[in-house]
Parts: sequence; C-alpha cells; structure tokens
Amino acid sequence: MDVLDTALEVIDLRSFSNLWYWIALATLWSSVSHWVLGVPHDMIQRARREGGQAQTDVEDLVRININRLLHVVDSGAWMLVGVAAFWLSALLVLAFWYDIEFAQALVLLMAPMMLVVWASVKSSRKIVAEGGTGEPLFRRLTIHRRIVQVIGMLSITVTAFYGTWQNLSVSILN
Repeated sequence: MDVLDTALEVIDLRSFSNLWYWIALATLWSSVSHWVLGVPHDMIQRARREGGQAQTDVEDLVRININRLLHVVDSGAWMLVGVAAFWLSALLVLAFWYDIEFAQALVLLMAPMMLVVWASVKSSRKIVAEGGTGEPLFRRLTIHRRIVQVIGMLSITVTAFYGTWQNLSVSILN
C-alpha cells in the first residue's frame, strides 16, 4: 500500500488545492476565448486589417465550422441535450449532495462550457442569417468572443472564490 499512498499523495485528488486544476482552468478559458467558433482570433484580426485572401480564409473557416456545428445541433440536438443534462445533473448531485470535491471542480469547469456552446449555436445562427461575410461577420465574431470572455471571467471568479472557500473550510476542519 505504500506505492498507492505515495501515488495518491502526489496526485492529490483535492482539486482546488492542486496547481494542475488551476492551470487547466486557465488553459481552458484561454483556448476557448482565442478560438472564436473554431477560428483563431489573430486570423480574424489580420483578415479585418488586410482583407483579400486573409478575409476569404476566415470566411471559409467560419462557414465550415458553423455548418458543422449547426449540422450536429440540427440532426441530434435532443439527444445531445439529454446526454449533457444527464451528466451535468449527475455531477451536480455528486458535487453538492455528496460533497465530492472532484465533482465540484468538474462542475465549475463544465457548466460554463454549456453556456459557451449555447452562445456558439446562437452566434452561428445569426451569422448564417446575416450572410456571413465581411465586416458584419467580423463584428459578430467579436461580439461572440466578448460574450465568451465574460462567461470565462465570471467562471474564473466564481471558481476562485469557491475554491478558496473550499480550501479554507478543509483546512479549518483539519
């Protein structure tokens, strides 16, 4: 049992006191806010500045990504929503009814991502309705990125406060 105890000590399943959890949280939100509907933000900026081939590339990438997303949503949305609701509900019960810290950490990572998916679908539908080219496309992508950044900032803030509270309450009990 010494090897198992050592491994669990190194891994530390208490999520909020683990540096790797905070690195994962920062990486998740950095990536999600950089990749706007599957297109890197720097490509959007370059296309807005230069136009031409850069603009065509962004328009093509956006069209491909939103068509893919909308196809998945339109063909299997009820099943996806059902599976996501089941797993999120299961995590919520494990997290807050049974007080499992790992489940709490996963809820604080995954629940805001559901909002990002919802915002992505909504933005995709607006882009399709608007035609999805030129400056209106760039404006819609910028609005979507800001929405994702606000969700991310709120998520990180709530997670930081909750994680701090959890760490303090665990340290007081010990």
